Amino acid sequence: MSGASEKPGVLNGFEETVKDFWVSRPRRPHSGRKLAGVAAAIGRRYGIDPVVVRIAFVVTTIFGGFGVCFYLLGWLFLPGESDEVSGFEGLIGRGRSSVSPAFAVVLMVLVVLSTGGSISGSWFDGGGLISFALIATALYLLHRSRGHENRPVPVAAPTSYPAFTGNGAFTMTDTAEAPPPVRGWDPLAADPAGWDLPDSPPAQDPWPTPPPSSAPQRRPRSKIGSATFALAVLTAGGAVLAGLNGATWFDAQHIVGLVLGVTGIGLVAGAFAGGGRGLIGLAVPLAIVGMVLTTSPFKNFDVRGGVGDLSPTPQSVAELKPLYQHAAGDIRLDLTKLPAGAPYSTTVSNGAGDTTVIVPETADVTFECSTGAGNATCFGRSSDGVDQDALTGTDNGADGAGGQQITLKVTNSVGSVEVRRG
Repeated sequence: MSGASEKPGVLNGFEETVKDFWVSRPRRPHSGRKLAGVAAAIGRRYGIDPVVVRIAFVVTTIFGGFGVCFYLLGWLFLPGESDEVSGFEGLIGRGRSSVSPAFAVVLMVLVVLSTGGSISGSWFDGGGLISFALIATALYLLHRSRGHENRPVPVAAPTSYPAFTGNGAFTMTDTAEAPPPVRGWDPLAADPAGWDLPDSPPAQDPWPTPPPSSAPQRRPRSKIGSATFALAVLTAGGAVLAGLNGATWFDAQHIVGLVLGVTGIGLVAGAFAGGGRGLIGLAVPLAIVGMVLTTSPFKNFDVRGGVGDLSPTPQSVAELKPLYQHAAGDIRLDLTKLPAGAPYSTTVSNGAGDTTVIVPETADVTFECSTGAGNATCFGRSSDGVDQDALTGTDNGADGAGGQQITLKVTNSVGSVEVRRG
């Protein structure tokens, strides 16, 4: 692979682009770096000013928090200019890297912490996911348009061997030249032609060179990795369908756990039968996602419901649903159009997004409001942060008791919650 090869064929689709990005990913240079050289590597690889890349990291750190996570991922997965492999690959024994195994583990821990912090912060309003999508999309489009330019030269392992110099020292050279032959010396000064001695038998090499063997046969590729990946996809799809159809056990963390379990079985089977090492690339991200999902803001995350914004305004008790459930998006439930009558109740459950419920001015509302990560405000009472206690109580309005009785429960995994009078 040359440093500036000609433009290859057009990359066909997402998968081929991602594979080519990994093969020709940027290398962190020794010069021009400010910290680890991630921004300089991306800038040189795609022919853009590294300052622009640094500004992008800063902006996505301020608005969303994923800039730090992406920089740490670059430090972990982008090899150095003179390294054979990246720090993560060096950790699993794929080659030589200037990033030590201990520091690679530290980087992995920092990636998990920065990802969890950017998602579970109390200011979270979807900006983290937006910044993540923007960075990933920018890298994808850059590689699609400029991936054929400035392709880095891979660093090969050294192939020099020791050669004896004759003075008791060894030197590392690619080929060891034999010393020049030493002329014989005759102390009798006799005519060399007069010595007619029988030829001595050729010296036997005490360490004969074995005949060259044929190239080793390449081991047939194991099907364990492909079979495990297919089974993991089927498991994830089936679990998501079960969750959407009302099986409450199949929440996000349980689905990730199931897929990670299938991947682990494949890794164990591959260890005995050979193959399946590629599953490490699936197991590590799944483990990180699982750790993030099991933190407090996500422990009750529900995958059921749709995605998008909802604005229901029921006009009668028959139109009022007992449960409004959504996976992601904003919900605005207006109860002010309901006629007075018998007591009624409803529950609003949202995975990620803002939830607002508006009740009549004179209604007597018994409420429970909570959010895993964000701000909750119900009838003047509020809480802010991560995994706060639910706000509970009864609010009879300015006119006191005697109004329409409403029982209301509002829960969010991530996002703000507000219950107010309209």
